Amino acid sequence: MDYQIITQLKDLERVCQQARQADVVMLDTEFVRTRTYYPQLGLIQLFDGETLSLIDPIALDDMTPFVTLIKDASVLKVLHACGEDLEVFQNAFGCTPTPMVDTQIMAAFLGHGLSTGFAALVSEFVGVDLDKSESRTDWLARPLSQKQLDYAAADVHYLMPMYNKLLEKVMEAGWWEAAQQESDLQVAKRIRKVNPDTAYLDIKGAWQLKPKQLAILRPLATWRLKEAIKRDLALNFVFKEQDLWAVARFAMKDPKHMEQEGFDYRSVRRHGAKISSIVKLAEHTPEEEYPAPVERLMDYPGYKQIFKVLKDEVKTASQHSGLATEFLASKKQLNQVLSWVWKHDRNPEKLPDVMQGWRLDVIGEKLSKAIK
Repeated sequence: MDYQIITQLKDLERVCQQARQADVVMLDTEFVRTRTYYPQLGLIQLFDGETLSLIDPIALDDMTPFVTLIKDASVLKVLHACGEDLEVFQNAFGCTPTPMVDTQIMAAFLGHGLSTGFAALVSEFVGVDLDKSESRTDWLARPLSQKQLDYAAADVHYLMPMYNKLLEKVMEAGWWEAAQQESDLQVAKRIRKVNPDTAYLDIKGAWQLKPKQLAILRPLATWRLKEAIKRDLALNFVFKEQDLWAVARFAMKDPKHMEQEGFDYRSVRRHGAKISSIVKLAEHTPEEEYPAPVERLMDYPGYKQIFKVLKDEVKTASQHSGLATEFLASKKQLNQVLSWVWKHDRNPEKLPDVMQGWRLDVIGEKLSKAIK
């Protein structure tokens, strides 16, 4: 397995220009995401069928040739389980590879579970057992070891023969267009902008709070998200979610009280005064400006019964199509449909996943009819 390490702009220009002559290229990234809000890009793997390049974004100041390649609509980019890779590209370059297809999704159209790993598919379709021992390595450290480089190169070297086998089978089964649609859906979901004003709705247990308490949680969650983005720090490293919820629940204003309750003392010492001022201000929110109670779908009358009906529909469609039930419509996607009907009155501008693309014919219309 031959590969070259790209640390100079002239070499990056050469390999990206060459890759743009290909119809299809294999792409992967190695990144670190432990304490940061954004994933930290450590390495990019590119294989055009002839040249395998390990691009070092830490050594390169100018990544323009690579950005031009991933935006080149004439070259299909192939990735595997690319959810986090999409976030990496969006954060590092302000764009995602287009057009793009995910081999994990292609495999799902052949009856594999949606989370089937790369090594398992390479073993099945290429007959090679990969060493995955470097998957938890520090990709920001330099120099990278020979073992790390070999590991990274293998991820795109074996992606190509695997993709070719999957493509043949997916085309044969008539799912190629659907696989492209599903890959596009992944992109749309992964690069959706977060809204700081509604961050409180993502706090676990928000449904347990009364409107007066939600009026405190709302600005707290907005502050935490903005702070995380500004400092590029994972949300819970700014202030733990359960602690934020407790502050809102009990309208805590005294940092000493927070420490006595077992909150992380470093977070309290850094942010205690700020949190206290947010709570004091939020307590003066006029009642008519309180957020509405957070309604859980499972609390709607008849939820359990109708959810079972929908699950049975999915099971039947799974048997007919050969697709895994989780892939056809996950629990989250079924709840999305119920939410669309019950909360949004089937608004055509807020279509759930199952009411668009390939899912509409396979399962969407049946689910829509099943909900009164």
